[in-house]
Amino acid sequence: MDQTLIPYLTVDDAAAALDFYTRAFGAAETLRLKMGDKVGHAEMTVGGARFMLSGEWPPMGILGPKARGGATAGFSIMVLDADAAYSRAVDAGATPQRPPADEFYGDRVGMVTDPFGHRWSLHQHKADYPPEELQRRMNEAMAAMGAGGGADAGASEAEAHPS
Repeated sequence: MDQTLIPYLTVDDAAAALDFYTRAFGAAETLRLKMGDKVGHAEMTVGGARFMLSGEWPPMGILGPKARGGATAGFSIMVLDADAAYSRAVDAGATPQRPPADEFYGDRVGMVTDPFGHRWSLHQHKADYPPEELQRRMNEAMAAMGAGGGADAGASEAEAHPS
């Protein structure tokens, strides 16, 4: 088997999360295993990407973002229409973080937080730039934000998209 990275989300209400991800992101549930009255493990797909999730298990230290005081990771979904995807997510119950806007790196991006505390970026790819042009555009964007942005500025998602 080839190596594959599969995100595993922990949420405070896995059954509600399965419903939300279906409504908000068009996710398809592929597996649900119950442990008593809780979802012990579930799997979903968005496009061709798979992710897993479960409810919290505090005795084992398995806690979701709400219990930890905030998200520890973010998720990006490539979509055909960022504005429509953002509206769909908000209509399904996501909290708006940033409305869709054209970004320096060529994507139109909107950001939401799901009801379980996870951050989602909804990307619509619009343009490609060579690395030198991308660096120049990032430097300009960081300077406009007051974040400096010299030639060695980092290009991490967190720095490019402060929440």
